[in-house]
Amino acid sequence: MDMQLPGPIAAYFEADGSRNAEAVAECFNEDAAVKDEQQVYAGREAIRRWKAAASSKFSYTVEPIAIGKEAGRTVVTGHVVGDFPGSPVDLRYFFVLREGRISELEIVP
Repeated sequence: MDMQLPGPIAAYFEADGSRNAEAVAECFNEDAAVKDEQQVYAGREAIRRWKAAASSKFSYTVEPIAIGKEAGRTVVTGHVVGDFPGSPVDLRYFFVLREGRISELEIVP
């Protein structure tokens, strides 16, 4: 990654890239929520299960290609390539950080 991502966000992409659902979950506050594919995953354990399922269903890589701010959230555009329908695709990751961890993540096409 050439851009400077905030620590918790960099840790999220690193853990995701290594297919480590436990490490992904540790990037989040205990009461965090993830919105992905019209589903909401609330709490660290639900987030761990979400990431474990996604990582076992498809092989993919995410390369962050842009970062910005929008409505108080950090927005990272990631170029996602894998063996899923519609690959490759650029997704937008909307992060809210609190107390050194991710408190909210929304992933949208």
